[in-house]
Amino acid sequence: MSGDQKHWTEHLNELRNRILVTLAVFVVMLMVGFLFAKPIIDFIKMDVLQGNLAKTLELHVFSPGEALSIYMQFAFVVALTGTLPVALFQAWRFVQPGLTQKEQKATLSYIPLAVILFTTGLFFGYFWIFPFLLNFMFALTSSLGATETYGFYEFVRFMFRVVVPIAVLFELPVVILFLTRIRLLNPEILRKSRRFAYLVLVVLAALVTPPDFVSNVLVTLPLILLYEMSIWLSARVYRRIQAEDEELERYWREREKADAEDGW
Repeated sequence: MSGDQKHWTEHLNELRNRILVTLAVFVVMLMVGFLFAKPIIDFIKMDVLQGNLAKTLELHVFSPGEALSIYMQFAFVVALTGTLPVALFQAWRFVQPGLTQKEQKATLSYIPLAVILFTTGLFFGYFWIFPFLLNFMFALTSSLGATETYGFYEFVRFMFRVVVPIAVLFELPVVILFLTRIRLLNPEILRKSRRFAYLVLVVLAALVTPPDFVSNVLVTLPLILLYEMSIWLSARVYRRIQAEDEELERYWREREKADAEDGW
C-alpha cells in the first residue's frame, strides 16, 4: 500500500470511528428522550389545549401504533438536541489536524454557540411561529365550514416539521463563522451577496411556514437579523485573521533579516 493510500485509509477509519461514536451517543440520547417524552408531551398538551391557541383543540389517536410513534418523535428531537454538541466536537476533532492552534481554539468555541442557537430556534419556532401557524390553519378550516378532527400523531409531525427546520436555520451564524475561520468566506463576500442571501432566506422561510404574510415575516426577519449579525461576527474574525497573517509575515521577515546578518 502506498503512502497516499495509507493516509486516506487512516482518515476514513478515523471518520468511521467518529461517526460510530456520534451514533452511539444518539442511541443513548434517544433512550433518554423516550424517558422524558411523557412530561414534554404533557406540557405541550396543556400549553396547546389551554393557553397558547385562540381556541380549544381536541386531539385523537387513530391506531394503536400511533402512541409509540408520538413518543419516538419527541425522543428523536431530544436526541438530536443532545447529540448536537457531541457531533460537532467529533467533526472538530476530525478537521483539527488541518487547523492552526489559534483556529483550533476559535472553532472549538463555536460548539456552545451552535447548541445555544439551535435551542433558541426550537423555542422561537414553538412559542412564536407555531401558534400563529395553527391559528391560520384554524381560520382556513372555519372558512370551509368543516368539522375539525385532528390526529395526535399528525399534529406532532406537523409541529416538528415547522419547529425543527427553524432551529436548523438558526445555525447560520455558526456556519458563517466557521467558513470565515477556515478562509472560505470573508465579510466582503457576505456583503456583496446580501441581496441573494435575503432572497434565499425569504424562500426558506416560505418553505417552513404557510402562505401567510405574517408568519413569513415572523420567520424571515430573525433570519435576516442573524445574517447581519453573521456579517458583523465574520468581520471581527476576519480582522483577527489578518492580524495573525501580518504577525506571521513580520516574524518571517525578521527571521530572514537575522539569517542574512548571520551570513546564512
